Order: sequence, then structure tokens, then C-alpha cells
Amino acid sequence: MESSTPLFLRNLWYYALPTQQLKPGRLVAKTLLNEPILFGRQRTGEAFALRDVCPHRAVPLSCGQFDGKAVECCYHGWRFDPTGRCTAIPSLTDGQKVNLERFQVEAYPVQEQQGNIWIYMRDRARPPKAEPNIEMAVPTVPGFVGKSHQGMEAMSFPCYVDHAVVGLMDPAHVPFVHRSWWWRDAPELSEEVKAFDPSPYGFTMREHPLVNQTLFYRLVGKSPTVEISFQLPGVRIERVTTAQHQVCNLTAITPISESETEVTTLFYSTIPWFSALMPLLKPFVRKFLNQDRDMVVKQQIGLRTQPKLLLIRDADTQARWYYRLKREFAQSVAASRPFVNPVSEQILRWRS
Repeated sequence: MESSTPLFLRNLWYYALPTQQLKPGRLVAKTLLNEPILFGRQRTGEAFALRDVCPHRAVPLSCGQFDGKAVECCYHGWRFDPTGRCTAIPSLTDGQKVNLERFQVEAYPVQEQQGNIWIYMRDRARPPKAEPNIEMAVPTVPGFVGKSHQGMEAMSFPCYVDHAVVGLMDPAHVPFVHRSWWWRDAPELSEEVKAFDPSPYGFTMREHPLVNQTLFYRLVGKSPTVEISFQLPGVRIERVTTAQHQVCNLTAITPISESETEVTTLFYSTIPWFSALMPLLKPFVRKFLNQDRDMVVKQQIGLRTQPKLLLIRDADTQARWYYRLKREFAQSVAASRPFVNPVSEQILRWRS
């Protein structure tokens, strides 16, 4: 199996959390890529992210208070604004002069769109002179600019990020792992022939008629077509279109640590009653994700022996592309050169 050198890709935008989880004047602490991060929203509405460690005595800033303007550490009352700038050290007397700029807390760039908050995870071990990819577009669901998702589900997978991503793009497991009366109740395999093209930092399965329609797809309308795209670091967007409606599913995979990965699935739709339907659909979505999670749990048993994993053509070609994309991205950043997509136009065939 192909592999890539870095533990986690850096200098990329990662999915952080949905907008509705971050209320004005509130704080949310998360660990992403092994880093403790504190998310907050000013009372004026702007979201921000800081390293969740006070530079004084290392107490998490999330243990403190936030008045909508500054975060106050619970240990000694040091205060930091949303840019990470230290604005007050209460223990200083009037005659003591200290350069507060020495006590800056690292701030992370964030972007908020379509009901989601994204965070730019720079390379902290090897800080670049300039952010090499900060102008990279945050993943956007086509056709829903300025609109939020109508449903979401997040789940923690007990695995390294690569196993979650490869599972996401694996077409051959569906008839065996996702056996359900509402999805596929028997592993009746048929040959699939799909065309793929390179796309920004990833690849796209060309739009094609959806032949094997499950219950969910039939809700969208007649004669549906589907297009599926993937891009680094781990974002998959599936777009189902009919003459009447469009439903898009964005799945974002965010590493928490070497052994934990968060998988977030978000739904966007032009169907007027889709929001009302989501409470009924959510148990099925969670069941579907749990089927993938259960397989990852089983996989960890075998991975303890550190086996060499073997990939085949064509069913595993997307997984091969993922490892090549990761390696090329890391090398392009290290060499300060443009990224060159290693994926080429190709027809893949498999039974699923």
C-alpha cells in the first residue's frame, strides 16, 4: 500500500464545526491534529480560534471566561483578544512595564460559510515565511452559495485519518457493509464503469445516471444523476440532481489524533420539506455511518500486527490517488513549489 510521510497534512483548510455550535459570547474547545484549539464567537458575530493554552502557566484558556471581547485565563486573570494579543496582566503594578506582545497566543485563520467553520492548520514545527495555501478556496457545495445545511451528523471513528478517508472512497464495500432493507438488502454485484477527472487538489467522478436507486435517492425525483468529488485533506461532495431538485452531501474528515478521526456529514437540498424530513432520516444516516465505524473498529484488530496492506486496480485506485495526492502536496509545500495534481483522466471498472 502506498504511504505518505507526514503524520497530518498541514497548510490546508480543515473542517472544524458547524456554525450553530458556536453561539455569540461562547467558547468551544476541540482537539484537531493533536492541537488544543479554542473556538469563540465575538458578540459582534465574528468567529475566531486560538491555541487553547495560556502562555503563562499552561492552563487551558477554555477553563476561563469570555465576555464577548476577550478570553480571561482562570488561573491569574490574563486576558487575550480574538487575535491572541495579550491585553491585560492583572498582577502588574502601575510602575511595572512589560511588553505584552511577548505573551501572544497563537491564532488560527478561520472561514465561515454555508453553515460551517473551517480552520487553517499551518505547519507549527516549520513555520513558513508566508502561508503557502491560505488563499486556497474552502470547500463549497455547488448550488448552495450563501445557504446553510439542513441536516448533519458527526461521529468519532477510532482510527488514523487515512483509514477513514480510504473507507469513504471505497466503492467495493457497499454491498457487504451497508446491508439494510432501506439501502441494499443483498450483495447482488453489478459491474460499474465510471469516468474520473482531476480536479483542484483531488479528483471527480463525472456526472452519470444513477442506476441503482435506494429509498433516499428516490425521494429526490425521477431520473437522478450523480457527481462525486474528493479533495484534500479529506472532503467528499456528492451531488444528486433531478429535473425537480438537488441534494448534496458534504462529508468532511478531520483528524483529532493519531488514533481518532471525526467524520461529519452535512446535507443540502432544494426540496422544500427536506428540513422537516431530516429528523426521520437522521437515524438511518447514523446507522449508515455506524456500519462504517464498526468496520473500522474491526480493522484496528488486524492493524495491530502492522500488516502490509495490498491495493488492487480498479476498485482501490481512488485510494491510491489519495496517497499520491498527499505525497505530492507535502512535497510541493516542502519545496515551495506549485502543487501538481498526480491524477489523470481515467475510466475505472469494478463490481459493486
